[in-house]
Amino acid sequence: MKVSIITAAFNSASTISDTIDSVLRQTYKDIEYWVIDGGSSDETLKIVRGYIPKFNGRLHYITEKDNGIYDAMNKGIRMCTGDVVGILNSDDYFTDSTVVENIVSNFSRDNKIDAVYGDIHFIHDAEPDVVVRYYSSAMFRPFWLRFGFMPAHPSFYVKRDVYEKNGLYSLDYKIAADYDMMVRLFHKVKINAVYIKKDFVTMRTGGLSTKNIHNRLLITKEDVKACRRYGLYTNILFISMKYLYKIFEFKSFNMKK
Repeated sequence: MKVSIITAAFNSASTISDTIDSVLRQTYKDIEYWVIDGGSSDETLKIVRGYIPKFNGRLHYITEKDNGIYDAMNKGIRMCTGDVVGILNSDDYFTDSTVVENIVSNFSRDNKIDAVYGDIHFIHDAEPDVVVRYYSSAMFRPFWLRFGFMPAHPSFYVKRDVYEKNGLYSLDYKIAADYDMMVRLFHKVKINAVYIKKDFVTMRTGGLSTKNIHNRLLITKEDVKACRRYGLYTNILFISMKYLYKIFEFKSFNMKK
């Protein structure tokens, strides 16, 4: 089973080495790796090219202007040839070397599985060994989409033919195209997905969706838009409940430490 991993990058020179190294360290080797660069002006491409010999033909890249991260993801999905596809952003990295091995193992147990997903955690860049938030996907059920909950997107791996049958990321969202995809696949299509109790990805804090109040309001509106697009009832109050859960998530994590 070939796994395609797609990294969307733009001026990512300060972080992309961690991302690529984590792919290179995976124990499972049938990986096709695509870096989709949006026309970086820093050292990103120089770094990517430096890794080509280490991947023995498994690393591919393109560089051209795009219409944002979801457009870059779509380009990668169109070009990749793997049986299973996942997204690893250029400021994130796999938490350990067995992540892809575990993904493949779960797909191999049942050919009716369409997708798998797991957990992720967040760090501050200055303290990479300190977990500031743990995002568990264990409680996720499609019902919870109406309240803004979805599986951790960086942990979501899906068969490529699911994208071929049901479409790529919608470009009429600024922040929430990943949420739109989850509503489409879990609510409308009703894919068969399996949760893996494993920490897949280490993410740096400071993502676009939580950058400021304006972006939080925007993602709430876009989440409502996604639900209504696929006939799933919700409203702004329902979607806002996910922020209450995040407070509980932070408190629960801190109590466990």
